Order: sequence, then C-alpha cells, then structure tokens
Amino acid sequence: MAALGRACLLLGLLLAASGIVSSLYGARAQRPEWVEVGRRCVYALAAVMTVAFVVLEAAFWRTDLSFDVVASHSSTTTPLFYRIAAPWSSQEGSLLLWVWLLSIWSSLALRLTRRRLADVAPYATMVLLGFGAFFLSMSTFLVNPFDVSSPAPLEGAGLQPLLRHPSMMIHPPMLYSGYTLFSVPFAFAIGALIAGKLDAEWIRSTRRFALLAWLCLGVGILLGARWSWTELGWGGFWAWDPVENAALMPWLTGTAFLHSFMIQEKRGMLKIWNVSLVLTTGILAVLGTFLVRSGVLQSIHAFGGSTLGKPFLAFIAVLLISSVTLVALRLPSLRSHARFDSLLSREAVFLLNNLVLCGLCFVIFWGTFFPLISEAATGKKASVGPPWFDRYTVPLAIALVLLSGIGPIIAWRRATLANARRNLARPALVALAATALLALVAGAGRAPTTAALFAAATFAVAAVTQEFWRGARARRSAVHGPLAGALVGVVRRNRRRYGGYIVHVGVALLLTGVAASSAFQHVRDVRLSPGQTTRVGAYDVRYVRPTSRMQAEKVSLGAVLDVSKGGHHVATLEPTRGYYPTLDPGLGPVGRYFDGDSTSEVGLKAGPTRDIWTAVQPDLSRFQKPIAEADQRFADAGPATQGLLLSAIAARYQAAPPPATFRMIVSPLVEWVWIGGGVAALGGLLALWPRRMPKRRRRRAAVRSVVRLRRAYEGV
Repeated sequence: MAALGRACLLLGLLLAASGIVSSLYGARAQRPEWVEVGRRCVYALAAVMTVAFVVLEAAFWRTDLSFDVVASHSSTTTPLFYRIAAPWSSQEGSLLLWVWLLSIWSSLALRLTRRRLADVAPYATMVLLGFGAFFLSMSTFLVNPFDVSSPAPLEGAGLQPLLRHPSMMIHPPMLYSGYTLFSVPFAFAIGALIAGKLDAEWIRSTRRFALLAWLCLGVGILLGARWSWTELGWGGFWAWDPVENAALMPWLTGTAFLHSFMIQEKRGMLKIWNVSLVLTTGILAVLGTFLVRSGVLQSIHAFGGSTLGKPFLAFIAVLLISSVTLVALRLPSLRSHARFDSLLSREAVFLLNNLVLCGLCFVIFWGTFFPLISEAATGKKASVGPPWFDRYTVPLAIALVLLSGIGPIIAWRRATLANARRNLARPALVALAATALLALVAGAGRAPTTAALFAAATFAVAAVTQEFWRGARARRSAVHGPLAGALVGVVRRNRRRYGGYIVHVGVALLLTGVAASSAFQHVRDVRLSPGQTTRVGAYDVRYVRPTSRMQAEKVSLGAVLDVSKGGHHVATLEPTRGYYPTLDPGLGPVGRYFDGDSTSEVGLKAGPTRDIWTAVQPDLSRFQKPIAEADQRFADAGPATQGLLLSAIAARYQAAPPPATFRMIVSPLVEWVWIGGGVAALGGLLALWPRRMPKRRRRRAAVRSVVRLRRAYEGV
C-alpha cells in the first residue's frame, strides 16, 4: 500500500508538469487540443490524489504502524473517529489533503468553464497545476506520508490530546477548503492578466468559488473558536494566535473582494481593487499554510520547526513578485473610465467598507509578524499581545458594522440627503433606544466601546430588517398575497442580495457577542476543597465531590460542581482533566500517564443570555510518592496490573481528595458568537445557492449550447 501511495505522488508530479507544459504551449501556439490535454491533466491529478489519500486513510483506519506517520499520530487505543481525522493532524497528511482538495476544486472550476474564457483558462490551468506541483514536491521529497519503517513499532504515539475533539473531523478540512478554493480565483486572475482579458467575465466565472471559499474559511474559523472555548481550558475563544490570524486575514480580503466585485459588475469600476484583492487573498491563503508548516512564529497550532520554511518563503516570493509585476504591466488596461457620481452613494460606502477591511487585515498582519519585524530592525524578537490587537481592531470593527448597515439602504450612484435621512432615521432611532436600554440594564457607560459596537450592530440589524420589510411589502402589493409568502418570494428572486443582508446581520450578532462577553465577563480562579463554596458574578458555586474515570487511552480526574443563584439550583457542572500516557521508556507504568500530556474538558452550561464555564486542575502533589513507589515496584507490569494500579490511584483520589484549582467564568451573550456565525453561514449559503432559471431561459440556454457545439464540430 505504501508503494502505491508513493507511486501516486510521483505520477501526480508528472501529471502536473505535463499539464503546465501542455497548457502553456496550447495557449501560446493557439492549439486547443494541447489546452485540452492540460485540462485533462488536472482531472487525472484529482483521480490520482484521491487514490493516494484513500491509501493514507486506510493506513490510519487499520492502524498500520509500519507507516511512520501512523506510528507518530495514532495508536491501537485511539478511537476510530479520531483515527479517521488523524491524517490531517500530521505535517505529511495535511499537505496531501491540501493537494487533494486543490485538485478537486481545480477540476470542478475547469469543468464549469470549459466552454468559456478560452484565452484565460489555459493560463489558469497552468497556475493551478503550479500550486499542485509545489505541494506535491514537498510531499514527495521532504515530508512523504508514505515513508515506512521495518520492523513496525508495537505501539504508536497516539493522536495529540488537544486534537481529540469532534471539531477535528471538520475544522481543518474546512480551513483547507477555504485556502484551496481561493486558489481558483487567484489562478483565473493571473490568467486574465496574462491574456489581457480584464473585463468582469473571469470574475463572474469564479465568483461562486470565492464565495464558497469565504464560507468554508469562515465556518472553519468559527469551529476553531468553539473548539477553543470548550476544550483548551484557558477560558477564551480567540487569542490572536499567529495561525488564527493567518486564517482571518484572507477571509477579510476575500470579504472585501465580494463587495467590490458588485461595483465592477454594475458600474465597471474598481478593476484594480478586484484584481489586487483576489491576488492578495490567494497569497495570504498560502501564507496561512506557511505559518502552520514552518514554525517560524510560536503558535499552539503550528507543527514546530521543520524543513518547509525556506521552500514556502521562496514560493510566496514568486507569487508576490509575479502578481505585482503583472498588475503593473496591465495597469493602463485596469484603469476605469467611470467615476463616483457622489460620495453619498452605495459605491462610496462599499469602497470605504473595503478600506476598513484592508485596514483590519494590515493591523493583524503587522501584529502577527511584529516579532520578525522587530528582530530584523533591532536584533531582538518582541511580540504584541491581545491588548495591542484590541486597541486597533475594535474601532475598525465598529466602523465595519456601521457600514454594513448603511450600505444596503443607500442608493446606487447618487443619494439625496432627504432620501438618506428617510432611510437612516428608523434604524438610527432603534439603535439609540437599544443603547439607552443597555446602559440602563448593564451599565454600558463602563465600557464605551462595547456600547458603540452594540449601537452599530443594532443599527445594522434594524437597517437590514427595514430592507426585508420594504421588499416584502412591495412584492405583496404586486402579487396580492400574504406577507410571509411575499417575503419568501422576494428572497427567492434575489438570493445574492438578501443572502448578503443576512450575512450582515450574522456578523453584527457575532461581534455583539464578542463585545458583551469581553466587557461584562466575570472570571474567578480559586482553590477549593470538597464542600467549599465560592462566588463568581451572581452565582454561587459549590465543590460537591471529586470524580475519576479509567479509560484505555487516559485517566480522567475531575469534580462535580453545583451552581446556584439566589438559593435556586441553576446547573451541575462536571469539569475533568484527562491524563494521557507517554511512550517514554524512562517512565514507569503509572508515572507515564501523569508525566505525559493532559487536556481539560470544561464543564459548561450554555444559554442565550450567558455561559457558565469551569475548568479544573487537580493537585496531584500528594500522589507523587505513591506513583513513584508503584513505578519502582511494578516496572515490568503488564496491562492488567497497570490497570489495577491506576484504579488504586483513582480510588485514593476520590477517598481522600486534595484541594483542586478551578477557573470559573460567567460570560454574558457569548452564545451569540456562535448564533451570529450560524446566521452568517446561512446567508452565505443562500447567496451561493443557484437561482433556478425559468423554462423559457432554460430552453434558450439549451439552444445556444447546441449551436456552439455544432459550430465547434463544423469548425466555424
């Protein structure tokens, strides 16, 4: 099986190289048959990479420890669910996943554009295959997932404990899908620049890929935040970690592109913006992959130091230099003759929105890479923390939410002051009333930025609601039906527009949850013995009793906590800490559990108004001596004896529990982070969903397709 996998990698490299040469020759020599060879090389690459990935998945499924990557990231005790997800926990498997997803999306894009963009598609094919060739070269020669060892080890290291979470099944593939999907519009933008075809056709053909990339990357980021909140035990969902930032940056520039494309589509403007945003987003997607692979910046998500840093930097440099050069050469053709009719127009709001999004991206880029910038400038590596990011991103986020409410209700081309006042009046009054209520109930004067963000979010939601109401009322007057049916009809007829409005609502709700949970959060770190009580916010928390549980892969020690408010029971929480064994031969049969990795399983009572969150850190200091004695006396113990020893330690922990350290958090409205993200995802799906053509249009499209095929056959 390993030989088959290695053969697939070599064959994939050969296909990528052949496709690049064929596409380039076909485009330059005007030979359509060679262009078709390049396209078919992409299809073949997708098939070969599918076989390679199935081989790797099968090795993890069977726990074939002769594969080095399986021995390093799985074990016989790893549950099947996590063995299936384990390939992308490794350096080797994640690169293979990247190539496989790239080949799938590239094949789909080239299939859908096979009868369009005849001048652009060959160069886009060449770029997509260039991406594939680069990642395949690293998989083949630097981190081959099909390297084997003989004899195979008896046991594997197992999946890293922090990765044992249900989100592991979907979070990395969603992020990688976002990265690889952004490669499609990047490739077509390069192709359009090379071919000189700079109208909006290449954007229309790849818009859905950009929107799907935006959606996948956004969902991946949201899943990562939820994972952090429920698994890592530090009490947050976003830490401005370099790898987190690396995923957010292309999402921001991709959002800007999806807005500015509408201006080019309607007015023929912002061509330079659109090309630059697409190219920047594609490069940032590769940069995000680089940060995970290279270990150049410290991150809990990164794989650590590796040999991939220099090749990635060289590849990014090639992409950057090529992009800047092509834009500079085509600058005269990219200039638009149309101009803004008024600063009081939707075009101007969209442009300002893009400036804010790019400003956010620049702030995050600067803060993320500041350690490298400071080291290059001063010789000392310094870093910035969350307060620095918050200082600059919060005002920009407030402006972004405010603009997301203004954009939908202001006219294209030119809006009069009277019309603007009429459209803005009701949402502004709702925002003022809601902010006054917040100040009365929660004392928002103590957190002015939170109050400002809440006001902007309320304004945006009210503005979008007003647009839905106006659209539904206009349709009801036209079709004379019920209001609900009119609302469904108007949304169905313009899914892109109203899907975008729903996204605006989702982002406003999400940022409201972020602001409220940060400003009004109550945190308490306390050491308790069973029977003791502490207070966090308005809640009393009592440590009822300790818990312990034995499993094949870990030992779990935790606590049962009773949460009450005003003497009334609210929730029972059971935070635990899981201790996983290490394969270090120098540790004994018991000590190898408690000297290895451990993870926190939080106790959580979630709700729309607040989350009550707890994590526990058991004090094992009094058990060090018994553990050391057990390791010395039973150094050669088998699994059965080892299980008895661990059970004895767990029973002793429950019988005479030491004090434990707890982190307790009451976080208001944090659930709206996930609710808002879900609303935004639904809006993205609605905008992405293809509109069904009327029967007459479908017949015309079928006739045009037949005519094109006949002309191609006759050589016309």
